[in-house]
Order: sequence, then structure tokens, then C-alpha cells
Amino acid sequence: PSQPPWNAVAKVQTNTAMRCTGVLIGPTVVLTAAHCLYNRRTGTLLQSVSLHVLFGYERAGYRWHRPVTRVTVGAGFDGGKKQAQTADWARLELAEPVPVVPLPLFEGTVAAGVAVALAGYNQDRAELLMADSSCHVRQAAQCTAECGDDASLGPARKTGGDGVERASAGRGYDDQRGQKKFG
Repeated sequence: PSQPPWNAVAKVQTNTAMRCTGVLIGPTVVLTAAHCLYNRRTGTLLQSVSLHVLFGYERAGYRWHRPVTRVTVGAGFDGGKKQAQTADWARLELAEPVPVVPLPLFEGTVAAGVAVALAGYNQDRAELLMADSSCHVRQAAQCTAECGDDASLGPARKTGGDGVERASAGRGYDDQRGQKKFG
């Protein structure tokens, strides 16, 4: 996770032991899933002081740590709902910039068949950044995300030698719907 675009993928940690993946989209802005910030026990969103963003995270080490100063979630997000929501996103404002090139938001037209990459710190291998660059857009991504894999890197890129574990068809297994799972 030390080379672009992977170094812009961050591990978002909370004081309630929740972990998710986020992506740096501006010098001090990380995009993540709003459900990662929802405390089911209290029924409320976590406060910014409870959030920490780690860049270059691997096996309990990291290159940069940034506290969060402000959180904005999608209008209409309801953490009590279990089903997917279009408002399930959160913008995290960091206390200071990170010396990493942010990933630009995709502004093109998303059409079926477009290749995308999915990366994240999933629950099975929370110590390693995992990436699947063999995803294709259907109505949703064709690959199956594991819990914690929240960072889509847009059009797939082939890179190597950067410390990112890559899922491959040989390491995946079919779930009940015939989709490949990795991890």
C-alpha cells in the first residue's frame, strides 16, 4: 500500500473497534461508507473525535495517522436499515493533509461491462490491503465485496510490486449465487 493508487486507500478505525476502508479524494478528505460510523448499540453516528484514518496500513504498522475533525453523511442515511442505501457514504475531513496523491472521483458514464477495481481491508484479512482488479460493472459490481471492502478504485489498473495482495480467480471460491468471493 505504498504506491499509487493503493496508497490513497486508507483504513478507517473507530473507538468502538469498527474498521472500514476509505479513499483519499482530496488532500484532507476521505470518502467511506456511512454504515461504518453508525453505532448500533446507541443508534447514533459516531462523533469525529472517535475516528482515526490510517494510510499505508499493513500488519499493525502505518505510514500516516490522521484524526478526523468533521463528518458529513449522505442525506437520508438511516443506520438502522439493513438494506443498501444510496445515502450510505460519509465524507471525513482530516485534521491535516496527507502527502499522498488523492484519487479523483469518476465523472464519466458508468455502463455495463466497464472494468473497475475493488480494494479494501476486509474482515478476513484486516491486516492487509486486498484488491480485486477483475470486477466489471453490471447494475452493481460483478465481484463480491467482503465486509470492509468499501473502496472502489474506478477503472481497473494493473500494477505490481507494491505490497498489495491481489485476489485472483485461482484463489477465489464460488458462493451460492455463482459469484467469486476472494479472501
